[in-house]
Amino acid sequence: MQYRYSGIAGALFACAAAQNVASADDAVFELGRITVTAQRMQESAVAVADNTVSSAEIWNFDRNTLTDAVKLVPGVTSNFISNGRRNEGDISVRGFDRWRVPLSIDGIRVYLPADNRIDFNRFLTADLGEVQVRKGVVSVLDGPGAMGGAVNLVTRKPTKEFESEFQLGSSFDRGADYDGWFGTAIVGTKQDLWYAQASATVLDRDSWSLSKDFQPVVFNPGVTPPPSAQGERERQGSATEDSRINLKAAFTPNETDEYTVSFTKQQGEKAAPLGVDFYLPDGRQNCPTSANNPQCGGTASAPYQANNFWTWPSWDVQSVYWLSHTEFAGGAYLKTRLSYSEFDNALFAWDDGTYSSQSQGRSFQSYYHDSSFGGSVETGRSFFEGSTTRAAVHWRRDRHSEYNFNRPTAPQANTEPQQNSEEKTWSLALEHDWAVGSTVDLVAGISYDENERTRAEEYGTPTASLGLTCIAGSPPCLYDQPLGDDSAFNWQTALQWHYADDAQFGASVSSRSRFPNNFERYSTRFGMAIPNPNLGTERAVQYEVNWQAKPIEGLQLSAAVFYADIQNMIQTVIVQTAPQLTQTQNVGDGSHYGLELSGDWTVAPQLRAGANYSYLQRKIDDPVPANLKPVGTPDHLGFVYLDWQALPSLSVRPSVEFAGDRWTDVNGSATASYARIGRYTLTNLQVSWQPLANVEAVLGARNLFDEYFELANNLPEPGRSLYTKVRISF
Repeated sequence: MQYRYSGIAGALFACAAAQNVASADDAVFELGRITVTAQRMQESAVAVADNTVSSAEIWNFDRNTLTDAVKLVPGVTSNFISNGRRNEGDISVRGFDRWRVPLSIDGIRVYLPADNRIDFNRFLTADLGEVQVRKGVVSVLDGPGAMGGAVNLVTRKPTKEFESEFQLGSSFDRGADYDGWFGTAIVGTKQDLWYAQASATVLDRDSWSLSKDFQPVVFNPGVTPPPSAQGERERQGSATEDSRINLKAAFTPNETDEYTVSFTKQQGEKAAPLGVDFYLPDGRQNCPTSANNPQCGGTASAPYQANNFWTWPSWDVQSVYWLSHTEFAGGAYLKTRLSYSEFDNALFAWDDGTYSSQSQGRSFQSYYHDSSFGGSVETGRSFFEGSTTRAAVHWRRDRHSEYNFNRPTAPQANTEPQQNSEEKTWSLALEHDWAVGSTVDLVAGISYDENERTRAEEYGTPTASLGLTCIAGSPPCLYDQPLGDDSAFNWQTALQWHYADDAQFGASVSSRSRFPNNFERYSTRFGMAIPNPNLGTERAVQYEVNWQAKPIEGLQLSAAVFYADIQNMIQTVIVQTAPQLTQTQNVGDGSHYGLELSGDWTVAPQLRAGANYSYLQRKIDDPVPANLKPVGTPDHLGFVYLDWQALPSLSVRPSVEFAGDRWTDVNGSATASYARIGRYTLTNLQVSWQPLANVEAVLGARNLFDEYFELANNLPEPGRSLYTKVRISF
């Protein structure tokens, strides 16, 4: 079997289980992919043996949000409420978090200029064609910033003269009480010279429930009634509402060329669950006055970060973009992308758990409005047989605007002046691949990235020692923070040896950088930190060896061993003890290393099985503070499934997710103590009935045995949930 690839090293060599990842599904929007490959060794049933989560996998395993979908991929973990009181879903790709793993929609980068705190829970998947995950080597042609990997949401496109799909489902808590619904509609047409499609999806959750094993802790039962942040079942503050629409139209004058205009708009609204212990009305934890109590940070007098009573009335992203692909005589091609995106976000901080007043000094209404404008051009051609040279230029301008309405319900209410910031980022990349004989493929790429900050305003009291002064008036005032720029050179190379028709071996090395965001450079953390506008870039040099084979018909196995050397690591350092002040600095190095194993086996025509397992270790060299731990990622992670066609119209799909312990920050301060938590084994089940070729009805359960577990201290994850859904297509 011959393997020839067009496009990037990332698709070639990301990991053995995921090397050759182009879907055979024509409904996937090809221009929206961040990589293109000629073919894969075998079409896998699920992402246990692939780095791509297909629309079928999203349906079959009920993965309606991005945080759920990526967990099917080896080496990727996500936490539903990992960022605690912000109620944000985060992901980790081989130990690299959202700041180091960029997110794109159809190859268009989603970037939040203030802090890039992307909430992966807000991104729905039911209307997608696939979710791409890249690990290790991510092609330099795809743009800057992919230090630890990349995630790309690929929309669908129509394949018939008229087609449609409708999904509708409801979810229920462990007691079978209703807690939410979702719906998706997709309608499209494909004509000889053009196609058009519209899709909409909604996920509306009233709440989710805790495991029956959750027991609230009452520190002072003498209080009547005892102050509570959480009851025994329905999770307070867990309501969310998300929706997305996508409109797409394309001109396709021939079999190779395509010119597409697309519009995507998503809207989100959410609350934030509180820590599950009991608290006084002002947010202080109701701890005993004596005795050692780990729930109070170790002792009754130890510091503890109180709950933040926060809600997000809006978390909205919208984009309009142009994508094109043109091929010329002689094998040359030209690919262009042009996009404009906006992000609108509102965060409300309340006085207490009644969410009725905003009069205290810590209460506010914070408003963000961000915009991004950018584009890229990629071109390539083959100058001699067996090789292709490609080049790409990326440019993006990001603007951020914010202001606070402080203490809105108090007599001292005041509104800050609007603060603006702007940065520009560009990248120039070159990549070349060779086919060495009939069995070896080699690819190498280089890029140069540059980031320039052209505006950075702040409101408050400027630091005179840094030469900062008010633009007008006296403090508190609007002032300019120091500007600057940074640059980075990146390189990568990879080799793939097809030593047999059904087996291949590969190796790669990649050196990629990440520019710090404005939160890391400038945020004062509510007056508790000193800005560091000279913060430098991080870098990861990633090494990987991978293998993939089909030893017998119907069985596919893969393995990958990886090591990432992280340089110039960004950490928070205590620079003053009383009162405590911190600063973000480049003070450490570290490493991530581990292995990934996966297999997919067609046991019989009616039975398929698969599994993946990942082992990960993270290390911080000379951490500051000395006890700093890499939080949020388990040492062991896995997924096992069966797909049994019990009857021609009935399929049964049990699956098990498991994870080992991970480090968590116990009290949330810079002098944090740490604990090992998070071990879980979750059993899921989906039963599907297909009475007609175009109709499917489903009953399912998540966390079937109602296991209690926490992935962040004091913040439990959902217990058992039940769901039913139906899908009709025409």
